[in-house]
Order: sequence, then C-alpha cells, then structure tokens
Amino acid sequence: MPTSIYSSFCSFIPLTHFSVAFSKLGLVKASSFVSHVAGKNLQLPKVKTSVKSSGPLMLDIFDNCEKESFLGMPVIQEDKPRLEDLSHEKIDTSTFLAGLMPKKEIGADKFLEAYPHCDGRGIVIAILDSGVDPAAAGLQLTSDGSPKILDILDCTGSGDIDTSGVVKEDEDGYIVGASGARLQINKAWKNPSKEWRVGCKFVYELFTESLTSRVKKERKRKWDEQQREALTNALRQLALFDMKHRQTSDSILKKQREELQNRVDILQKLNEIYEDKGPIIDAVVWHDGNFWRVALDTQDMEGSSGLGKLADFTPLTNYRNEHKHGTFTRLDACSFVANIYDNGNVLSIVTDSSPHGTHVAGITAAYHPELLQEPLLNGIAPGAQLVSCKIGDSRLSSMETGTGLTRALIAVIENSCNLINMSYGEPTSVPDYGRFIELADEVVNKHGVIFVSSAGNNGPALSTVGAPGGTSSSIIGIGAYVSPEMAANAHSMVEPPTQGLQYTWSSRGPTADGDLGVYLSASGGAVAPVPKWTLQRRMLMNGTSMASPCACGGVALVLSALKAKGWPIDPHVVRKALENTAAPVSSNPEEALTTGRGLLQLTKAFEYLGRCKDRPLVSYSVQLNRTSNTGFNARGVYLRELHDCQQASEWTVQVKPKFHEDADKLDILVPFEEHVQLETIGATWVKCPKYLLLTYNGRTFNIMVDPTELKPGVHFTEVVGLDCDAPWRGPLFRVPITVTNHWRFLSGPPSCFLLEPVITPGHIERRFIAVPEGSNMGGS
Repeated sequence: MPTSIYSSFCSFIPLTHFSVAFSKLGLVKASSFVSHVAGKNLQLPKVKTSVKSSGPLMLDIFDNCEKESFLGMPVIQEDKPRLEDLSHEKIDTSTFLAGLMPKKEIGADKFLEAYPHCDGRGIVIAILDSGVDPAAAGLQLTSDGSPKILDILDCTGSGDIDTSGVVKEDEDGYIVGASGARLQINKAWKNPSKEWRVGCKFVYELFTESLTSRVKKERKRKWDEQQREALTNALRQLALFDMKHRQTSDSILKKQREELQNRVDILQKLNEIYEDKGPIIDAVVWHDGNFWRVALDTQDMEGSSGLGKLADFTPLTNYRNEHKHGTFTRLDACSFVANIYDNGNVLSIVTDSSPHGTHVAGITAAYHPELLQEPLLNGIAPGAQLVSCKIGDSRLSSMETGTGLTRALIAVIENSCNLINMSYGEPTSVPDYGRFIELADEVVNKHGVIFVSSAGNNGPALSTVGAPGGTSSSIIGIGAYVSPEMAANAHSMVEPPTQGLQYTWSSRGPTADGDLGVYLSASGGAVAPVPKWTLQRRMLMNGTSMASPCACGGVALVLSALKAKGWPIDPHVVRKALENTAAPVSSNPEEALTTGRGLLQLTKAFEYLGRCKDRPLVSYSVQLNRTSNTGFNARGVYLRELHDCQQASEWTVQVKPKFHEDADKLDILVPFEEHVQLETIGATWVKCPKYLLLTYNGRTFNIMVDPTELKPGVHFTEVVGLDCDAPWRGPLFRVPITVTNHWRFLSGPPSCFLLEPVITPGHIERRFIAVPEGSNMGGS
C-alpha cells in the first residue's frame, strides 16, 4: 500500500462482517431431559442457566419441583406443548421475510406501494465490487422483463488470456491448442477467415481461494480412490507373480518382477509428492462475421467422463451483446462470462473474486419472478439494471489496483450509469485527496452520476471512516443501522434490542480535516443472493458493505420516480434532499458522527425534490482556514488535542456555489443570489454572523469556537446556512464542528479514578484523558 494513499490507490478491503457486533446476554433455559435408571424413567430437574459476561456458569434449580423424588432427585411436573399443537399456531411469514431483506427502515416499502412502477426502472447502477454472478438467484431479469445485468467486466485483468497465437485446422478438422492438446472444431461454427486464435489458463487462477480449496478437496478424494485402486492392483499383481514364481533366477522373470515392484514404488511415491496445480482450460477465439466468439475445452477439468470437449461448447461472445454466460463444470458450479478485446488478441474470462459483489448486487436490485407471492425477498430496486465492474483482483485475494478503479469509472461513463455503488474501502490519513478522488469528482460533477459507498467497519472509535466512502466530498458515505426486526429475523437473536441502533462496528466520523464522515445510514445487513459456487441461493452478511447498496437501491427508486415525472436529476440536489429529509436515529447531537443525518426517508426526499424542481441546480462547497494557520485547508472544525481545547479559535469559512460546467452564464450564474440566515444548532460555544448574501462568486465569513468551558467528552454542533426565502429547503450548507475535551489533572498526584460506566448492549462509552506532562507509564 503506497504512502500516497490515492495516487496509486492500490488496495481495498471488502467491507463485510459476518457477525452481529452486539449480543445481549441473559437467562437461557436448558431443557429437561429423561434418563433410564434401574428400569424406570427418571426426569431430572429443569434448570435455568444464568450466563454472565465473566465467571463460572451458574445453575439454579427452579422452585416448581415436587418434594418426592426417585433416588433423591426431584421430579418436575410440567405440561409441555405437543408438536401437533404448535403446528396450528399462525406463523407470520411476511414479518420474517421482511427482516431478511430490510426495506421498512428507509421507507422503501411505502415508496413502492405509492409508486409501484417507479421501482428502479430506467435506472442503471454500476456495482464496483468483486464481480457479480449472472446465474445467481434474482439477477436475470428486471421487474419489467428487461435483462438485469447489462454488462459484466473484469477491470482488473486477472482473467485475461493471451489469444494472439493463430492456428489453422487440419484436414480432419482438428487444431493444436495453446496447451498442446489436439482439439476438434465444431463444423457448424462459422469462421470466414479460417483462423483460430488459441490460448490457455490454469483454471485455479480464475477461482476464489474457497472455491479452489473445495475443488481441490473433491479432486483429491477422487484421486485417492483411483490411486488406492491402482496401488491395490499393483500389489495384487506383484503378490500373484511371487506366488507363481518362487525362484526368479531367470533374467526375464527378474525384469518382470522389477517392473512390478517399480510400479508399486512409484504409486506409493505419488502419495507423498501429490500436488494439484489445477486443470488447464484451452480457449479458442474466432470471428464469425458479426461478433468475436470463444469456445473453451474443459476436458482436463472433467477427468475421464468424456465431457468438456471443445466441439460441444456453446460459443460465447462479449456479454453485453447477448447476455449469455457459461459454467465450467457441475463440480465447481462456477459461472463465467467472456469478453474479447484487441481484435481477438485478448480474451477476458470474468469470474467473481468473492461472494461479496453478488450479495451487494442482490441487495441493490434483485428481482425474483419465481417468488411473486413473496416480493419481500426482492432487492430494494427490482426494476433497476446493473453493470458489474469487477475491481477485486483474483490474484490479490480480491484487492484492487488504481488501474482497475480507473477502468471501472470509464465503464460507468460508457454504460451511461446513473448510480455507482462501491462497497470497498480502506483507512486513510489524507482525506479527499488523490487521483481516484479527482476522477470520482469528475464522474459526479461533470457526468451527473450519484456515487454511494460504504463508510467502513472500524468503529466504534471516532475518526475511523474509510476511504473513499467516508472521506470524499463527492461520495455519499453510508453507515450501518440495525433494527429490532433485523436482529430478530436475520440475525436470529434471542433477545433483540427494543430500539434500532447503529452497529457498533460501523465506522464513525469525523474525518481528519473535520468533515462529518458518515453522511447517511441504512440497513446494514441482509440475506441476499450469492454465487452458485457457494452451493446456496442466499446468505446473511452484514457490514457497511450492505448498508451502501441498501441506500443505493433506495436512491434508484427516487431517481426512477424523477425520470417518470420528467423532473431534472442533479447529484448534488438529490443528495441535499436525502440529507435534509433523513430521520435522525438519536436526539443526541454527537450521534451525527455515528449515523450522519440519519436514515434515508425516500418518500420525503422525493417530495422535497418535487418542490425543488424549478430551482437552480446548485450545490455548495465549504472550506475552512484557521486564522492563525492560513496554510491549512479543512472541511470542518475538529479540535481534538489538549491545547486546542484550552483556547478559543477563529476560523474563516469560504462558501462557494457550484453549478454544472455547462450552466448558462447570463441566465443562471449572473442573477444567482441566495439570502442566507446563519445559525448554530444548540451550541453557545460557537458564534457566527446572522446573515449572508451569497452570489455565484461565493462569500467568506468568520466563526468563533470557544471550547474552554465544555465538559470532558465529545461535543458536536454545526453552523448551518438556511434560505431566508424558503426555509423548508433546510440547510443549504453545513459547517461541522467537533470537539473532544479531556479530563485534566490540575493538581495533586497524576492519578485518575473513573466510576465504572454502566454499559448496555449497543451503548458506547468514551473517555478522553490528557496524559500528564512527564508521564512515561500508564496503569489501571
């Protein structure tokens, strides 16, 4: 990983956790059981188990035991419900399924009820991830019957095969493949040039580590069976030879026995040196007069079954042409698509590098026509179409490179995508900076694409948001929220929380330069489709990787409705609508660092955009400089060091309107004016002017931040700019201000005693302590 974080932007980690971060511990009742002692049934006492966070397991006998007992053991008299009685109880399937693919939390269910035909139709979403399996459940068609996935691309190059070598078939219709195998050409294939381009690849280079491990295990099992049979036959032949020929003085018999013995030795040696490098697939590429085509020979994968012959393969072309895919073998169940580049010289075989991307795509837009009676398992935007851009390199354990990211953004523009979801990220100390950020800014500001990304899974500490989702101004960073229904139905918790809350591992803001970090929140877990090679239809995953596609799918619903109405779509205005209509998760101001503006509320956001449809499409950039340090540019105020909290500071705030580069100068830019009222939100320790006249060239104003009287802990507020003429618009821009004040030792020995905090599930307790000067050791 380079020290210049985004100049190369070489490695990201998929943001997915597979466990619930909180677990409420309590009483668990253990079932009584029956033993047979001395010919009699003995029922032991029912106990309750009190599970503590530490210490031994405690067993308490219930008070409902009878005094009489057999062999001194009390017998419980208990009326148990019978299975036939339970079968008549009504099971609320809809509630259960709704918790598997959460929609209620962001209002997607109500939105679809109000606008059933605005389910993402007409919207194209780019999934920048580990790749999407086109054979996975719910990823074949949209709700109106259109192809679900428009294109599948490997932006990493991990599946590339050199097919520049040209051969011609012999008189018998055979060619020699790149592996050296003799391959028969299907006579029905059209090839006007009679030139066949050949290449080959080890198939394990296309598989994930887990799939490779499974295939190797199965191949080893079959090999062991054949090996044992061959060794048994060799030993039998040697034994029969020795029984028949007691004396082997004859030279011919000696050579025969030596041959049999060598065969046994070699077979035994093979057990010791066994190594599965993987089968080789041969690829043949040609042009049929309309498209480049490819066929694969997978006989090496099929063993001696006679399957996998080149001539039996159904040729594929670039996925976007015919939307067809293949499967290597029934053993691996791994789907793939093909793309051919550079006039047939490069073949790209696209497989996924983990189940992550398919799961993300399923949350965003899966549609299950086979489950019409239960649409609750559909993704958020079942009518939307997808473009899969694989950025997780199979050669790097699904990490990705700057080249792959650049190619993905190019594909976004070429496919006219409306939205991007990127559930990848990594830590960074330099926010909103680098080549990839410049390209992302261009995609958003110039091409009007809305970019949604995961904020990170490194919470609950402050300033743990990842890049690019939580640290980039043009990208909407999403935090992960869990509702009681999700906890009960998806995570199968015994005692789910009574109220929704943010997952504890969801990353928190602010960024190093003072920006909020987490901008919005959405459901951070779901049971969604996964690739077929996992040998299951769907899987539970949770993380901000799941919250991001939930939010992205929600935005697709809003865009679909805007398109249906013919209203303008601007990424910054849409983002402002989402932020200003979000539902706060907590009334505590500091929780904005955890949940951002709150949970998306799609219907309110759409109504907000309806009121804004005739207003100028404008956004606002905010940049701050501390008056005592004019060389430092920030996007907010972040005072975290002790010396910063012991004095007041003055900051210069520059606000500049931003229009599309094609905006008319005379009709839009010149007459633009905003009458802005400046306010602080519930904080007497921040002072700001009252009014601001804002024109196209922007304005500056100063604010004073005085944290000297604040109590120890985290403090957050904002300076917001409101439209005096249309206050319903909410904040036009915001200046986030975060202070972490410390416990300080003013006199006496440098020791500190803190009362033990009362911790409840999901509760976060933070204490900031100023280390006394001269300290060289800490203890507890």
